[in-house]
Amino acid sequence: MKILVLNCGSSSIKYKLYDMDDNSVLAAGGAERVGLDGAFVKVTLPNGEKREIRHDIPEHTEGVKFIFGLLTDPEIGAIKDLSEIDAVGHRMVHGGEKFNRSVLLNEEVLRVFEECTELAPLHNPANMKGVRAVAELMPSLPQVGVFDTAFHQTMPDYAYLYAIPYSYYRQFGVRRYGFHGTSHRYVAQRVCDFLGVRAEDQRIITCHIGNGASVAAVKYGKCVDTSMGLTPLEGLVMGTRSGDIDAGAMVYLQKKLGLDADGISDVLNKKSGVLGVSEIGSDMRELEQAVENGDERAMMTMKMYNYRIRKYIGAYAAAMGGVDIIVFTAGVGENQASTREEACQGLEFMGVSLDNELNSGVRGKEVVLSKPDSKVKVCLIPTDEELMIASDTKNILEQ
Repeated sequence: MKILVLNCGSSSIKYKLYDMDDNSVLAAGGAERVGLDGAFVKVTLPNGEKREIRHDIPEHTEGVKFIFGLLTDPEIGAIKDLSEIDAVGHRMVHGGEKFNRSVLLNEEVLRVFEECTELAPLHNPANMKGVRAVAELMPSLPQVGVFDTAFHQTMPDYAYLYAIPYSYYRQFGVRRYGFHGTSHRYVAQRVCDFLGVRAEDQRIITCHIGNGASVAAVKYGKCVDTSMGLTPLEGLVMGTRSGDIDAGAMVYLQKKLGLDADGISDVLNKKSGVLGVSEIGSDMRELEQAVENGDERAMMTMKMYNYRIRKYIGAYAAAMGGVDIIVFTAGVGENQASTREEACQGLEFMGVSLDNELNSGVRGKEVVLSKPDSKVKVCLIPTDEELMIASDTKNILEQ
């Protein structure tokens, strides 16, 4: 069975084609600057070679059509005919309270999904464009939606509700939903397979640390808390997002700076986080280089970034009555040893004993980072959200 996975953003389309007989990747790439000048597609060939192909992509249907063409291209394609694709799995960002699992997409499902658009106005419409583009080009091809928010729908009400008038939840659905759910679900299960333990017996803290970042508490196979909220803004310090902040501070700044709601949103989402504090950039590699060069502001920013992760780990250990496994994943979590080390510093009282020498030399591979006598296993597990989406799609088709 061959499954195509699509992740459509407002101006991008990422894709991977899987052979589900052995979970191998047959083709991968992504279109960038969709709807903008200078659009292009990056393609990774099965032999690892990468190519960049310039092509005008005015909207998503044209982008998907061009990707279909690349998949069947005589020179760089992975299949001879589009009929070889058995289904398409889509990353769907915000399913609200409507979806707690992946579903086969039909008009009724899409209508309900559109009702969640207000909760993710940048992401959900882009996801929908991808679905509509495939339907236009291959009307009979089954499509499955895999929702970022679904994994977190097992949180109890006392964990997901905000302490604001309850009517706002009733009327407008204002509550914590969480994101990166597909990644948290994948690594929480994968680390148990890797360690040879049952997920139903483990208390796991999954740390998805990238430009966008979140932490989740997974108790006996179910998510009981996560750091992101109504939007992906809450929680950790991120590349350009503030994470947790006193709402009163923003009311104060709104008055001082004369900003409207869009202005405040722009500050919190695009001008804050690592970029806002360091005034260097949002890329953690740039920040790490500045730290090595002795930049004091960069050092402080890095401490803020890592401290927030450590604080959430401690909080979630308390929420679950302990922790058995801590997992680091995503771009920073998989590749930045200093963040993993500092996030675990001071957690010895919880039974965490990190092997700093081993940790310092590891990037992007499955490994136990803690010492043999550590009561808590600390692991690095590279995430694979696309494989999770492909697996869900295959399972739904086989039901």
